[in-house]
Amino acid sequence: MPEALLDDDVSTVSLPKRSAGERAVRLVPTLTLISHPSTQRVGERLLLGELLAGKNVELSRRAPDFVRPGQTQGAPLADPHLSRKPIIFAPGEGGRVRLFVEEGGTQVVAGELIRGGREFGPEELAAGIPLELADRVVLLLHLTEPDTGDAQDTLGMVGQSPAIRRVRRHISQVADLNVSVLIRGETGTGKELVARAIHQHSRRRDARFISVNLGAINKELAEADFFGTKRGAFTGAQEREGLFRRAHGGTLFLDEVGEALPELQVKLLRALDAEEVSPVGSDVIVPTNVRIVAATDANLEEQISQGRFKEPLMHRLANYNIRLPPLRERREDIGLIFFHFAREALAELGEAWRLEPEDPYAEPWLPASLAARLVRHSWSGNIRQLRNVTRQLVIANRGQPQLRVDPQLDKELGPAATPLGRPLRLPVEVDPQATPAPKAAAEPAGAPRRRPADISEQEMRAALRTNSWDLKKVADQLGIPRPSIYDLLRKYNIRTAGDLSVEEIIRCYHECKGDLDAMVPSLEVSKQALRRRIKEIKELGLGA
Repeated sequence: MPEALLDDDVSTVSLPKRSAGERAVRLVPTLTLISHPSTQRVGERLLLGELLAGKNVELSRRAPDFVRPGQTQGAPLADPHLSRKPIIFAPGEGGRVRLFVEEGGTQVVAGELIRGGREFGPEELAAGIPLELADRVVLLLHLTEPDTGDAQDTLGMVGQSPAIRRVRRHISQVADLNVSVLIRGETGTGKELVARAIHQHSRRRDARFISVNLGAINKELAEADFFGTKRGAFTGAQEREGLFRRAHGGTLFLDEVGEALPELQVKLLRALDAEEVSPVGSDVIVPTNVRIVAATDANLEEQISQGRFKEPLMHRLANYNIRLPPLRERREDIGLIFFHFAREALAELGEAWRLEPEDPYAEPWLPASLAARLVRHSWSGNIRQLRNVTRQLVIANRGQPQLRVDPQLDKELGPAATPLGRPLRLPVEVDPQATPAPKAAAEPAGAPRRRPADISEQEMRAALRTNSWDLKKVADQLGIPRPSIYDLLRKYNIRTAGDLSVEEIIRCYHECKGDLDAMVPSLEVSKQALRRRIKEIKELGLGA
């Protein structure tokens, strides 16, 4: 099992240890809702504990219930586009999970359309596998820890993954203690947010929280910035308190502490050890009462070996260590975080209503293929990068019923999809309680799978006309996943029902006397999407 998913962060303050008879946490295969037409459902999950007992799990729109961590009441997926025929999850050898899709059941995409079945190995499960259901719901198949049953204060942090719950636990353990804390994590993981949470839940919460970026400190003024100055200490010097005195009784947050100047490191260590400072140009010793919280994305141990960071200072700062996980280690939180930022951005535009659709048949505002793509992305900039991407998507699609990716963002997000898992053949009959799981077999013959990039505009348009703009049939004919059809529509600037003007739809509606089958070849769009546009126009009383 991946060590990063099991072990708490090491701290120089003693943590409660497991008793000799207590067993290590066993990770459970889990389905977490990344995207759903009812966005308030995002973050709910289904533990597939039966797989560990050698039993299968059947998933349909009717059952079983998905539940938010820490709660007991839940609900099934319930989307009307999902089939009553179940998707079957079965245990495989060596911790593998097998997924079987019955013919005529819900369409499932794992990088590509699954035909028959697919087997996922331990490494894929550890990373997380996005599953697109009927182009509407996205689930992440991954490993997680069972619920502990304790309800946690979120401390202002979005997410319910074991990794972020551990961070909250560390904050709760150390917040009310008068010890320095070193927060370590990659850029964009939310180190200042954690520092503020520590301050807000400490006994110093009513005093100041002073934040300073040591990477931006001027070399000549560093000492004056931290310890203050006496008027006239040097040309132009004014009386200044300095950061230590400004933060008296509160918390001083040293961000990017790994970038501290060597000269400043020595003086900081002395001030922390002595708990006193002396302003520049003054002989007066001023006692300090400050809690230090520091943060860095640097490898301080490596910097120490290179002589760039003082080892005593690191130990003085790290009375307690908190490691923040990168976003790629908590992919099950990506849906929650995306919609958190999307709500903020939509509220600023006056479009918050987009996340609360009244029509259960309406196309999701966040396309399933895009949601899966967000989960697959590596996120080198972590939460900060996800926030920027979310705002870019919301603003670029202002006034539009569905998010679309512009060429600039398309390049940033990388490849749209890669096939995941090993193909399996669906047995003639699958027993829900079967054990062992169905044996692997070769994938059935069918349309050869192709790369969407190999399909020309001429072939794409011909397939649309041949199949009367039925996108599922088009995808089957071309041998590509249905989500890739939408990418090709955008690539070749082929319009969809959402691109049609109200006037054009009304005119065609009257010319064809309301016959949808006649309107489709005239407007050259999907019948299903056109039906939804007509319904919207009628509800608005615009004359269709």
